Amino acid sequence: MRNTVRGSLYPNSAARAACALLAACLLLLGACLPKSGTSSRKGETRVITLYGFSVMKEVMDKAVIPAFTEKWKREQGEDVRFVTSYAGSETVTNQILQGVGADVGIFSIERDVQRLVEKGLVKSDWKTTAPNSGIVNKTPFVILVRRGNPKGIRDFADLAKPGVKVIHPDPDSSGGAQWSILAIYGSELKKSQSESGTPDQARALGLLKSVWKNVISTPGSAREARTQFETGYGDALITYELEGLLMKGAGAPFEIVVPRATILSEHPAVLIDKNVTDDERPVLTAFMQYLWGEEAQQAFVKYHFRAVTNEALNDANKEFAHVEQPFTVGELFGGWERAYPDVIDGVWRKQVKQK
Repeated sequence: MRNTVRGSLYPNSAARAACALLAACLLLLGACLPKSGTSSRKGETRVITLYGFSVMKEVMDKAVIPAFTEKWKREQGEDVRFVTSYAGSETVTNQILQGVGADVGIFSIERDVQRLVEKGLVKSDWKTTAPNSGIVNKTPFVILVRRGNPKGIRDFADLAKPGVKVIHPDPDSSGGAQWSILAIYGSELKKSQSESGTPDQARALGLLKSVWKNVISTPGSAREARTQFETGYGDALITYELEGLLMKGAGAPFEIVVPRATILSEHPAVLIDKNVTDDERPVLTAFMQYLWGEEAQQAFVKYHFRAVTNEALNDANKEFAHVEQPFTVGELFGGWERAYPDVIDGVWRKQVKQK
């Protein structure tokens, strides 16, 4: 039997020898080719993988990412394609810890970034090297109720009334849920402090326990909680203001109740530095810088997040609510390094959830 190689007839042994010689030549040629770098990527498509907490989906996929890809193409002549994935902030963090190839992460809470720092995936100086200490946008926590507010809910304390059914995402998987816990608990600390000069922890614990007794469902993320509420389940939902404004814009039959005192959630964005190659770094660095630029900050405002680089940008969104007594995790709890062990773990998990 004979084999045909390039139109000639060779015995099997000769064919094998010819193929081996050809393979060796190809390997030698490959070794001489230049390594792929920024200068050799013209005409190719770069791919950036972004993982974000659930409510970032609309603004990133519809506004920020398209604007950046157009800008990069115009200025650098390269196409960029984003692969995105959204879930609860703790879930996203766990996925990255388990090895998904994320280049950029946007998280609901700073503690999730710190978990990545501890495993060597994010640089420890991320807060000092990024604008605004790495916080890319913010939003207050509010209460959504059915149209007409049939349960008469005006503040967090009203969620503890008999017969009120509350939807609340799961603090074990959702960063938004942890912000919500801090909003409820902190509202009483803030109000008691303004009344007497001293925050009343017993009063705050009492409210959190009373509200939690009325929680009938704990979906895995803030977006899942919103979806469940939209289907008609429950009387009230504690969530990001932007979720309420998105629902309002869609004509959904809900109303937004702004608590007298509530927290402003602040959301960090970071490079997953361990996953970043030298070739990828220029475009990823440019994207990170873009997030704090005016164009992206205006996009956040348009999609109902509040800007962090210039408060004047927030004037463009006339639907933003006025909060009488706003507070931050740093102001009231000493930052996430204390808020998580003291309140999420020490109060909610050990004194509320297990009761």
